[in-house]
Amino acid sequence: MTDHESGRPPTTAPAGVRLRQAGPADAEAVARVFLESRAAAMPYLPRVHSDADTLAWITHVVLPTSTGVWVAEQEGEGGEVLGFAVLAGVDELDHLYLRPDSLRRGIGSRLLAEVRGAAGGGLSLYVFQRNAAARAFYERHGFTAVAYDDGARNEENEPDVLYRWVP
Repeated sequence: MTDHESGRPPTTAPAGVRLRQAGPADAEAVARVFLESRAAAMPYLPRVHSDADTLAWITHVVLPTSTGVWVAEQEGEGGEVLGFAVLAGVDELDHLYLRPDSLRRGIGSRLLAEVRGAAGGGLSLYVFQRNAAARAFYERHGFTAVAYDDGARNEENEPDVLYRWVP
């Protein structure tokens, strides 16, 4: 459901960017942001799925089954999707990705604030241990590392850090 369909106005973000609920029509753009962001920020990750499989996962799993999915898009007709965030369950920030050319503009902070508001309480998330930029971002936003693992819980077999934020 889009913000328009829910009767809520789109959420404002940094100048020229707006946030809104994602819908089925956003699947390709969300998949593109996911793939571009991971390739740029984490080139060490193995590619465990094809682009087509990633699109199918976004289309048939992420968008329809998540508690909430928000996109940040350039304002104006046909605005490009610059990033997205996913709330799974009541307290898991499952994904927050930005296009590489959209970093350090306040967009990630605004998406995170949107997810925090929807969760209504604390949030947890996993971050790859080697993803220093993401870890620094979450730590700046008050998240604390609460557990470390060896990567056995994710497809990439990449060691994770579990972060928790409590209001």
